[in-house]
Amino acid sequence: MVTAQLPAIASARMHLLPPYIFGELNRLKHERRKAGADIIDFGMGNPTDPTPEMVVKKLCEAVQDPRNHRYSAAAGVYNLRREAARFYARRYGVELDPEGEVIATIGSKEGLSHLCLAILGPGESALVPTPAFPIHVYAPIIAGANVIGISMGEGDDEECQARTLQGIADACRSISPRPKVVIACSPHNPTARVYTAPFYRELIRLANDHGFVIIHDFAYAQTAFDGFKPPSVLEFPGAREVACEFFTLSKPYNMAGWRVGFCVGNREMVMLLGKIKGYFDYGLFQAVQVAAIVALRHGDKDAARQAGIYQKRRDLLCKGLLDLGWELHVPKGGMFVWAKLPAAVRPTGSMQYAKLLMERACVAASPGVGFGQDGEGYLRFAIVENEKRIQQALRQMRRMSRGPAK
Repeated sequence: MVTAQLPAIASARMHLLPPYIFGELNRLKHERRKAGADIIDFGMGNPTDPTPEMVVKKLCEAVQDPRNHRYSAAAGVYNLRREAARFYARRYGVELDPEGEVIATIGSKEGLSHLCLAILGPGESALVPTPAFPIHVYAPIIAGANVIGISMGEGDDEECQARTLQGIADACRSISPRPKVVIACSPHNPTARVYTAPFYRELIRLANDHGFVIIHDFAYAQTAFDGFKPPSVLEFPGAREVACEFFTLSKPYNMAGWRVGFCVGNREMVMLLGKIKGYFDYGLFQAVQVAAIVALRHGDKDAARQAGIYQKRRDLLCKGLLDLGWELHVPKGGMFVWAKLPAAVRPTGSMQYAKLLMERACVAASPGVGFGQDGEGYLRFAIVENEKRIQQALRQMRRMSRGPAK
C-alpha cells in the first residue's frame, strides 16, 4: 500500500516562535525538587498569598446557583463591566461606558493577544519597549506583524522614560509604513520601571502626531510602593481617542488562577476585541464573574494590604542583593526586582548564572535574556516568597558567592 506524504503539521507562524527559554530552567527546577531540594522560587510572578476570604465565599455561593453553569457572554456580564467602570471612576476619576468601553477578558494576556489579532496583520508594525514581557513581542508576531524593539536602556525611571519616548519618535519618523501600535507597560514587566504623567502626555501626543494606537498593560496597577500611585493612561486628555488599557485582578487580589481581566478605553479597540472574542470563547465562568464583582467593589483594603506585603519583601530583597554586590534601582511598583549581575560574574551570562544559582544556592530566578537581548546581564526576581524564605535565599546566595562561579 502506498501512503501519501503528510504535510508538515506546524503552521508557518509556529516557526516564528523560538524555543521557550525558561523551559530548561523549569526542567532543572523540577529535577532538583524531585531529588529533594527545597527551591526558593523567585522565577514567576505567581502570587502565593490567598485570595480574600469574601471573594472565595462569594464564589462558593455563586457556584451553587445553576443559572451560573450555562455559557456566559464573551464580553462579560453587564454587572461585572459596570463594576469595572465604577472602579475606574473611584480610583482614577475616569468615567467609562460599561457597554462600549469595557470588556472582560480571560486575564490580560489573553485579551492583549486577541486584540493584536484583531488590529494587526502582515506588513504592519508594533513598537515595544525592551526588555519586554514575551507576550508583548509575540502577540504581534503571531498576528503576522513586525515588532521593533525600543530599548529602555539603563538608568532611573526618568531616564528610561525619556529614552523610550525618543526611541518611539525616531522610529515613527524613520519607518515606512508608520508603526500602527505601541505596547506600553507600567509598572513594567520585567524591569519594574514606572511611567509618570509626563510620559503619558507625550506618548498620547506622539500617537496623534504619527497615527498609532496605544495598548497599555496595567497588570500591576495597584501594586505600588512608597506612596506612588501608577497613573492610568486614560487619565490624560485625548487618551480615549488613541488608547486602551488592560488591567487584571490577578495581582492585587491574588486571583491569578481565576483569570479575570479587562480591556477598557477606546471604543473601536474594545469593539474589535469583543468581535474576535465572540469567535474564540464564551467568556469567564459566570460564578467567577460574580465573585470578581465583590473583589472590585469591596477589595480596596485587601489590595492595599497586599501591596504593603510586597513592599516589605522588596525592601528585604533589595537590601540583601545590594549587600551582595548586585546593582539595582529600588522599584516603585510591580512584583519584581530587576537586578544586574555582580561585575565578577557578569561574563557568565544571565542564563548560565540562573542555572548556577539554582544548582548551588537552590534559588530560582528568571534570566534577563529571556526578555530579549536587552535583558542580558540581569536577573528578574519575583517577590512572591515570604520574608523568611527571602532571608534564607540571601543566606544561600551569600554562601555561593564565597566560591568562584564556574
